[in-house]
Amino acid sequence: MDPQTVNAVQLAGSVAANDMSLMGLFGHADLLGKAVITGLLMISILTWAIIFDKAVKISRLKGKATYFEERFWSSGSLDMLYDKIKRPADPMQAVFVAGMKEWRSASDKGLFANPANRGNIQARVDRILQVTIGREMAMIETWMTFLASVGSVAPFIGLFGTVWGIMHSFIGIAQAQNTSLAVVAPGIAEALLATAIGLVAAIPATTAFNKFSTEIGRYGARLDNFANDFAATLSRNLEESRAEKAEPVVVQPQVVQGEAGWRRK
Repeated sequence: MDPQTVNAVQLAGSVAANDMSLMGLFGHADLLGKAVITGLLMISILTWAIIFDKAVKISRLKGKATYFEERFWSSGSLDMLYDKIKRPADPMQAVFVAGMKEWRSASDKGLFANPANRGNIQARVDRILQVTIGREMAMIETWMTFLASVGSVAPFIGLFGTVWGIMHSFIGIAQAQNTSLAVVAPGIAEALLATAIGLVAAIPATTAFNKFSTEIGRYGARLDNFANDFAATLSRNLEESRAEKAEPVVVQPQVVQGEAGWRRK
């Protein structure tokens, strides 16, 4: 038989034997390559779950904040609004409840009667508001570090899998002593699969991290503005209550005796 015909038949057989689908490439990879690809796939699934959860939670937080701000400014009394909130349902309510709890505690103990304590009480309320904001923001930022890590590390994990796969492929080519494209292409394709999956995991994670960081930053600024407005409202209510409780000074006319008789002074 013609040697060229034999080579053509062998080449056709080798091409037919290679499964170039994604599952076929995964099946042809070695143990380390399969471990890298499987790990990246699990990271990608977890990333998308976090993205969906964060998108829903941030949207709900913004809606609840808008609703509570309307209640706060339309409420006739902060004490009545505080009594209606049995359990804070969002960070903005938690900030309000923490501030009102400290304010009421000082009021019940009669600390406002001493003018020297008023400034200290207001400063303490401000600190409690900031501590509460920090605690609530830490809960909102959960898993953000994971998204940032995936965006920066996943491509390198995929690149490691690609380098390892190419090394494995070149070793196989050297052992087969055949440099035809039909022999070289499957091994390279298997190696590049790891990089592709790494990018599939990294690109959504990086995009989501940038988007959520902006949204969370805006929400944090919104909480800070609410805390400042709330502290100003408490201070204004204190001044108004002091003005209402102040007793007016009544000047009584004094009667004195002079040379011209009795007269008013």
